[in-house]
Amino acid sequence: MGTYRITGRGASEIAADVEQAVAGGGLRPGDPLPAMRALAADLGVNPNTVAAAYRTLRDRGVITTDGRRGSRVRPRPVTTPRESLGVEITPDVRDLAGGNPDPLLLPPLAPVLAALGGDPAPVMYGAAGVEESLREVVTASLAADGVPDGPLAVTSGALDAVERVLAARLRPGDAVAVEDPGWGSLLDLLSALGLRTLPVALDDEGPLPDATAAALRAGARALVVTARAQNPTGAAVGAVRARELRTVLADRPDVLLVEDDHGDGIVDLPLHPLAGATTAWAFVRSGAKALGPDLRVAHLTGDPTTVARVAGRLRLGPGWVSHLLQRAVARLAGTDTGAAASYRARRAALVGELGARGVPARGRSGLNVWVPVGDETGTVSRLLRDGYAVAPGARFRIDSPPAVRITVSALTEAEMPEVAEAVARACRLPPARRQG
Repeated sequence: MGTYRITGRGASEIAADVEQAVAGGGLRPGDPLPAMRALAADLGVNPNTVAAAYRTLRDRGVITTDGRRGSRVRPRPVTTPRESLGVEITPDVRDLAGGNPDPLLLPPLAPVLAALGGDPAPVMYGAAGVEESLREVVTASLAADGVPDGPLAVTSGALDAVERVLAARLRPGDAVAVEDPGWGSLLDLLSALGLRTLPVALDDEGPLPDATAAALRAGARALVVTARAQNPTGAAVGAVRARELRTVLADRPDVLLVEDDHGDGIVDLPLHPLAGATTAWAFVRSGAKALGPDLRVAHLTGDPTTVARVAGRLRLGPGWVSHLLQRAVARLAGTDTGAAASYRARRAALVGELGARGVPARGRSGLNVWVPVGDETGTVSRLLRDGYAVAPGARFRIDSPPAVRITVSALTEAEMPEVAEAVARACRLPPARRQG
């Protein structure tokens, strides 16, 4: 605890004081908190008041509680998002850290939006949550990819969909099995929801079956799997791995399965869905990488109860996602800008150039290449001095080894040898450390 002294009389005051201390640095990640009875005696309040404050802090993702081991500030509280782990990108530095698609491979929106602006019938209160033209496109697309038939809902992006599904089925304190390394925003979200993470190792084919089974045995109430273009490694679930994971899930039909296909439209690998392997499931798809992040349109299907809960909560909040944007996505569906082939060529070029220099790397699908390194901070710093900003693996890791993520969408194939040479230099250990 150092010198910080928690104050407050009511549960809300105590929780607010701790939260402000974490945000301001008075309490640091990992710091232990006083035992509930000890803090209650110090503040002159009932132990139940402190228990309520700690429960609020846990639900907000600020602290973690572990029975007799006590409570402590989370290693990464929600007040410190993983996106803050990185370097300042100045105008003279190439941004290979952002994870954004290539703007030149996005379809032009102006003609589509202009045409839609002339539609005669404006959408009014009480309209359906899913616009009919999008429903037709989505239903056909999901059926073609082997996703089981189910009700639909539309959300403001993939992460919004995942959050709503988890909130519909889980309670604070529940454990969620997640890929490690995995999407940093998802890991932040789980903390914000007060959910515990159980890391699952993966290879280029997706989550390892044994690691998945171990996480489920450890008490995971949900499993989140990236179907393709896994962030940050580029893994994509293949046919054999899908069968293996379905076998694992068959022993745990009560587990909530959340499948994220945010790489749709930028990947030329077939989908091998797990959807329907458990009683409670949701399949989320977004075209943000293929059509443009600002469209903020994702759709999900799943078991009737889960989708009904998501749709009902949507009606009580934003109400619906703009039908204008939904119609735009429907009209743009199937647009081929060559993105999948272009990203595949760029990833292959960088992975090949790195391999030629003795640097192993992964990038089976998507926008990124994952490079294991011995010294993550040193590699990021040395690349920054050479004019390249890459994402530190700490944004994405739980227990997995150090690495850096390089986004290829900002690079041409002709630039790959120069980038690979800079990465190889940055990965080399100083001579004094290499000896022995």
